[in-house]
Amino acid sequence: MTRRKQPTARQARLGSELRKLREAAGLKGLEAAALLGTDSAQISQIEFGTAGVSEERVRRLAAHYSCTDADLIEALVTVAADRTRGWWEEYRGLLPTSFLDLAELEYHSSYRLDVEFLHIPGLFQTEDYARAVFSYRVPELPESDLELRIRHRMERKAVIAARTPYEAVIHEAALRIRVCDRAAARAQLGSLLEFSEAEHITVRVIPFDLDGFAGATNAMMYAGGAVPKLDTAVRDAPHGAGFIDSEAQLSAFRTLFRKVESASLDPERSRGFIHNLTKAL
Repeated sequence: MTRRKQPTARQARLGSELRKLREAAGLKGLEAAALLGTDSAQISQIEFGTAGVSEERVRRLAAHYSCTDADLIEALVTVAADRTRGWWEEYRGLLPTSFLDLAELEYHSSYRLDVEFLHIPGLFQTEDYARAVFSYRVPELPESDLELRIRHRMERKAVIAARTPYEAVIHEAALRIRVCDRAAARAQLGSLLEFSEAEHITVRVIPFDLDGFAGATNAMMYAGGAVPKLDTAVRDAPHGAGFIDSEAQLSAFRTLFRKVESASLDPERSRGFIHNLTKAL
């Protein structure tokens, strides 16, 4: 089997979940290798995502690891069988791999949660807004790289077109910070209002005058998996996204989202809030 030079985050996640199952069963890599008639190096490659694994082998390993979670097993089998070459593959070798991994994660997500305090969430950004955000980077990006990032961000909106359930909580600061000129800022708020009218999208606002809100450092992206154990939290960074799959951390992120959500205005009042800001520009 051909060894992958750089597995995608999805391929690495499959391997990571198989490793978790093996460790939970108290087995060594050598014992798993014996079941498949291979060596521990091959098991290591599977668990790091640098080698693929067949659907049949996933089932055999899960049974050997005494995994009784049928939904999880089927979800892992689906990942093992996946040969999707999505639109993001056009950017391979042109953008950092984390950009592609984020697009793939969104494509396969069952729902999406966002919390933002300083910027409009990327999936809602207009082209002018995204250009302003990427243009502020230090050192400045070459024009060709800048345009690639903008185009990639616009194409990520495919997940919205696919009607994936999406909840976003946005602080008033992100709505008021004018990262671009007045006309572009007004267009961005107008676009956000249009998105908020969609049945599968919920937008909530946290106003400046909310008392007792100390959670302004908890910006997050969260993508639901086929089963909860395959959820992923995403930390954005200047050079790309970082993916988190620890069950304890995922639980903490879900709790944080619900705390922030409960502090925000309801969707109808949030739309009115955004509408008033748009009129004031």
